[in-house]
Amino acid sequence: MGERALEVDRLVKFFPLGRRRTVKAVNGVSFHIDRGEALALVGESGSGKTTVGRCILRLIEPTEGRITFLGDDVTAMTQEQFRPWRRRIQLVFQEPYDSLNPRMRIGRILDEPLMLADRSTPGGRRARVLELLDMVGLGAAFLTLYPHQLSGGEQQRVGIARAIATNPDLVVLDEPTSALDVSVRAEILDLLTDLQQRLGFAYLFISHDLTAVRRVCQRVAIMYLGKIVETGPTDEIFARPLHPYSRALLSSVLYPDPVDQRSRFLLAGEIPSPIDVPAGCHLHPRCPWAIDDCARDYPPLEELLPGRRVACFLARRQNGIAEPRADARSGVPHE
Repeated sequence: MGERALEVDRLVKFFPLGRRRTVKAVNGVSFHIDRGEALALVGESGSGKTTVGRCILRLIEPTEGRITFLGDDVTAMTQEQFRPWRRRIQLVFQEPYDSLNPRMRIGRILDEPLMLADRSTPGGRRARVLELLDMVGLGAAFLTLYPHQLSGGEQQRVGIARAIATNPDLVVLDEPTSALDVSVRAEILDLLTDLQQRLGFAYLFISHDLTAVRRVCQRVAIMYLGKIVETGPTDEIFARPLHPYSRALLSSVLYPDPVDQRSRFLLAGEIPSPIDVPAGCHLHPRCPWAIDDCARDYPPLEELLPGRRVACFLARRQNGIAEPRADARSGVPHE
């Protein structure tokens, strides 16, 4: 186990909607990210993944739970106490143009976080800005340009440069390629992978683009209606998803090689509203595996295989995974 960059423990975020209704956006989410690791948080729209990212960044305040960053509980901090940490947790937005001030030239946009974070000289900051532009594949000619003069891919490169300007330990990427042309996405994903390898920071990669996730991330956490239903190494989840929701997501992915295509695993209907979450397992009204127990209780997120945690009463049986031996469950060694 590597050194923890981030640990999220039983995170809850509810949004009151009038007197009697509540949006249960995030409901008991736990995961961790090690230093230098890329974890993907994936799921359909409405699953709560973006809300998790905003809670980590303290853009919104959690209802319950704890967020530990580099060993310190940041949820216990006031906004003033958290301010020095902001340089160490940065965000890349989904819409690159909307995230850039249209009245600022690119040089000023990249200089701004440096001014806020330290007391270096103007000459030192300019050298850093030029270094950042070079790192993201742009050049000095971009210093005097405005955001509207750049393509979507170039705008996102500026957004990435701004995020890494203060040498963060964690970068939250909120759907960083979804607004880009297909031809540009691969270039941005290659850039993100290269920067992580060179600089060693951790990523929380929030996305519904499973192809992008497979290219960038070492581990995946799959969310459905405010809860994590499966976690594990990326290659293993893509090769053998264990939760029915994971199966449905991955069976919809288009693979370049027809040999890799898998049979469709279909769920009934659409994802329910987080205002009216089903009782028991949230997936049971749509799930072809569902039994009576699924409508009564929510399954625990338990380890079925080494490094693979799944929240499903039927996952072990449906995937042909043997029950653990009694002595293994109790921790007693056996021959």
